[in-house]
Amino acid sequence: MRQLNLLSYNVQAGIYSRQYSDYLTNSWKHLLPHPERLVNLSRIAQVLRQFDLVGLQEIDAGSLRSNNIDQVQYLARLGSFPHCYRQINRNLGPFARHSNGLLSRLRPARIVEHRLPGLPGRGAVTAEYPLSNGEHLAVAIVHLALGWRARRRQLDYLACLAEQHPLMVVMGDFNCGCDSKGLNNMVRKAGMRGLDCELKTFPSWRPRHNLDHILISRPLKLVSARVIDYALSDHLPLSMTIELPDGVRFAETIPSARPAPVSTASSS
Repeated sequence: MRQLNLLSYNVQAGIYSRQYSDYLTNSWKHLLPHPERLVNLSRIAQVLRQFDLVGLQEIDAGSLRSNNIDQVQYLARLGSFPHCYRQINRNLGPFARHSNGLLSRLRPARIVEHRLPGLPGRGAVTAEYPLSNGEHLAVAIVHLALGWRARRRQLDYLACLAEQHPLMVVMGDFNCGCDSKGLNNMVRKAGMRGLDCELKTFPSWRPRHNLDHILISRPLKLVSARVIDYALSDHLPLSMTIELPDGVRFAETIPSARPAPVSTASSS
C-alpha cells in the first residue's frame, strides 16, 4: 500500500452554518447543547468514511455544548476508524473543550502534541506512521491563529518541525490564503508543496477563500486534490490523495474494505 487518502475538515463543533447571519443566530450553540448537532455530525461522518486519515479542527472533546460527547470518538465510531486521538487546545472546563482531532485507519507508532507560539489555545498534533524502509511518515494537524503576528511565528515553528521529518504532511485550518507571505515562506523553507489558490473552502455556502491547506514534503507524490461540496460547517472539507516514494510502502496495510462512500459533488 503506497497511497493515502487524506481529508482536512474544520467542523465548527458540529454547528450547521448556511449564511453569515448564522454566526449571530447560532452563537448560543457554541455554549449550549442542541439536538441538531448530533444529526449534523452524523452527516459529516458519512463523508469521513471515504478516507484513510482525517484531520479535524474546531472539534469538541466533550463538554456542556456537545452534551458531554467526545466528538472525535463519536465520529471515529460512525466512520469506522479504529484509531483516533484528540488534542485539547483550549479547555474551558465544563463549557467547551476546543480540540484538534485525528481519525486513522492506520495505527500511528507515535503521537506528539505541540503547543504553538502565541497566546494559549493553538496547537498541532503529529502522528508518525512507520514505513517499510525503516523511516516514517509524519502527519501534523493544525489550527493556526487569526492574528498575523502569532500566525507567522506558528508557521515558522511548523517549518522547523517539517525539517525534522523528511516525509511529512501538514494539514488543517491555517486561517490564511495562498497569498500569505508567511505561509509561502513556510512552504519554501520546509520544501513543501500543495498550495493551490483554486481550492477555496470558506465560507462553505459561497467559498471565496482558501484558508484550509494540505501541504506535503516534495518526496511525496500529489496524486489529486479537491474541495468536497458538502456544506455542513462554515468550512468545506479539503481532500488529497498522496503516494509514497518509489519502493516505499506503509509497514501496516490499510484495510481494503472501507465503508461505502456517499455521493458528493466536488470542485477544484
